[in-house]
Amino acid sequence: MALAAGRGPGEPRRVAYLYILPALLVFGLFVLVPLARTAQFSLYEWNGLGSSTWAGLSNYRDVFSEPQLRGAFGHALVLIVFYAVVPVVLGLLLAAAMSRAVLRGMGFFRVVLFLPQVIPMVVVAIAWRQIYEPDGPLNDVLRFVGLDSLARPWLGDYTWALPSVGIVGTWVGTGLCLVLFLAGMSRIPRELYEAARLDGAGPLREFRAITLPSLRGELAVALTLTVIAALKTFDLVYVMTSGGPGTETTVPSYQVYNNAFLLGRVGIATALAVVLTLIVFVATVLINRVGERGQR
Repeated sequence: MALAAGRGPGEPRRVAYLYILPALLVFGLFVLVPLARTAQFSLYEWNGLGSSTWAGLSNYRDVFSEPQLRGAFGHALVLIVFYAVVPVVLGLLLAAAMSRAVLRGMGFFRVVLFLPQVIPMVVVAIAWRQIYEPDGPLNDVLRFVGLDSLARPWLGDYTWALPSVGIVGTWVGTGLCLVLFLAGMSRIPRELYEAARLDGAGPLREFRAITLPSLRGELAVALTLTVIAALKTFDLVYVMTSGGPGTETTVPSYQVYNNAFLLGRVGIATALAVVLTLIVFVATVLINRVGERGQR
């Protein structure tokens, strides 16, 4: 008691900081320092090997003025629809249906839908690349059912290459959203649904009035994870299309790799990485702000 009485009001807080100090040091060494170095490199013109030249903000100007770099952000916005919007909608519909129905094998069905989350993305990309081959299973099925006119080299088609990559993102992200929403629905009191049914509410009104408002937190988490996945996607594009045909499937992360390691434009690559990091940060803050406001 005497020892506790002798402590200053701020001492427990200082002791708590000492406990988290090792984690802060690791975070600073492996996250903050590389970020600072990246921001430093973005202000120079450098090929990665020789001497560097001060460039100021010209690299950032090039990021927004070069059509190929600007187009990569446009492709990322398209992928947000496939990676985030469609999986969230499908996950909500599937979770609502599965929470109401009592069927045998429901656990197996959940595992199958969540399975893409635990498969390495490179394996996913290789498998889907084989599916999309001109003589692959997808075109074989289309020809078998008499839809020969729809068969095409999906990843080599200027119109369908980006949606084809996006569909893979939908397949991967739907299981994650489904599991999040099922977990959220499991903690909604059954009494709310029973009271709504007594008032004459149908399934659609129950979903709008009870389920959807109760899942605002899960919706914010799902949108945060899927939007970030869409903005930072690299492995699918690198393995499936390498940015082609032409530049139709290039995304910011792929352009960072392309400019830094293939074109020797490290300054532009790091400027692009800084812009991408800021976009991810802003998107995350906005989604969480909206989610928190809806829960009040």
